[in-house]
Amino acid sequence: MAGNELSAGLKSRHVTMVSIAGVIGAGLFVGSGTAITQAGPGVLIAYAFAGALVVLVMRMLGEMAAANPDTGSFSTYADRAIGPWAGFTVGWLYWWFWVLVIPVEATAAATILESWTGAPQWVWALAVTLVLTVTNLFSVANYGEFEFWFALLKVIAIVGFIVVGVLAVLGFFGDTRSGVSHLWDTGGFLPNGFGAVVAAVLVTMFSFMGTEIVTIAAAESDHPDEKIGQATRSVIWRIGIFYLASILLVVVIVPWNEPRLATDGSYQVALEALGVPGAKVIVDLVVLVAVASCLNSALYTASRMIYSLGKRGQAPAIVTQTTHRGVPRVAVLASTAVGFLAVICNYLFPDDVFGVLLATSGAVALLVYLVIAVSQLRLRAKLDDSGTPMPVRMWFYPYLTWAVIVVIPAMLLYMATQPGQRLNIAATAVIAVAVLIVAVLSTRRTRVPVG
Repeated sequence: MAGNELSAGLKSRHVTMVSIAGVIGAGLFVGSGTAITQAGPGVLIAYAFAGALVVLVMRMLGEMAAANPDTGSFSTYADRAIGPWAGFTVGWLYWWFWVLVIPVEATAAATILESWTGAPQWVWALAVTLVLTVTNLFSVANYGEFEFWFALLKVIAIVGFIVVGVLAVLGFFGDTRSGVSHLWDTGGFLPNGFGAVVAAVLVTMFSFMGTEIVTIAAAESDHPDEKIGQATRSVIWRIGIFYLASILLVVVIVPWNEPRLATDGSYQVALEALGVPGAKVIVDLVVLVAVASCLNSALYTASRMIYSLGKRGQAPAIVTQTTHRGVPRVAVLASTAVGFLAVICNYLFPDDVFGVLLATSGAVALLVYLVIAVSQLRLRAKLDDSGTPMPVRMWFYPYLTWAVIVVIPAMLLYMATQPGQRLNIAATAVIAVAVLIVAVLSTRRTRVPVG
């Protein structure tokens, strides 16, 4: 019998791996090459800064989520802390972000599968999206199970790369000269200046998007406060190992100005430099897993966010309908349908319509992080006054919270000065203002309590 409540179908191991999977995106395996080419060895500063910012944001989100678990996560907290217009706006922008991820990841998976089989891209894009949509429709446990194995394979791949990289740097493996001297022997540690490092932060920042998914998924598990606490406390070492350690190894194995870094991806170039047989096939397989994981999470996250919006009266009530297994079927199908439309746009107008659509989500990550910081700043006082148990507490509150609130607008202003980022800023600003106007108009007419 259908209802409108989600089930607690995620097991502890599912939530653990979802938290890991959110940290490891396809951008680590492919997009990191662009950041390295842009900033040189100084890209380590960019990753460290972006990683530190994400750790602080996750700590703030973890404080709110552990105290009051909710599938709407930061959208619900913004509703409570700032106002319904804020929860409405950031919720719909976040949903839009993940809906657009669907065609991007489907196309990336289809490109790899086409190179293996020769079948048209659109066939594989359709097949991959349909398979993951069906699994998301059956039960949340299916999403968790897929994500468990996707995350496990990604962890194995990264650990394997780190082991091979360390052996190469120590001189036990590889047929090319590798070593820490690559950090300074090709134009210095900052060959393109510190400005290039700042620009690289923008590239690296978006590769971390997805770490917050665990606070959404944990709401569909037993003892969500414990799961959220564990995930937020461990995000530091995950970023340190998966990103900083692996990128450091790439930089010391391959000179930063290797042209293929930006085109073939950092992992593939590094493994080929070490003479690892079948490096391209290995990396393609890992990237395929990472892409499938991201697509799986996109379907899940978008559906849960629009479900939460529906529960608060900020989306059509029909999206709150759930199956007897507690799956928001209409929310999943609605998110998938919009994703399919974007896939069609990608194939019909790859350089026009889809490029502009993608640009509308270009700065959403930073807007989400800013809203999380402002929400935590305002909710912390309420939590303290109410005596609500807080398994997770923000460090050095409110000073680090204010630091994040100052840094993010500065990053947005810097993006506006960069020719390659202006379209992202402008397009995101347009859609954000449009959603905000709808939010103000709609929330004046209706208001559903959020707790």
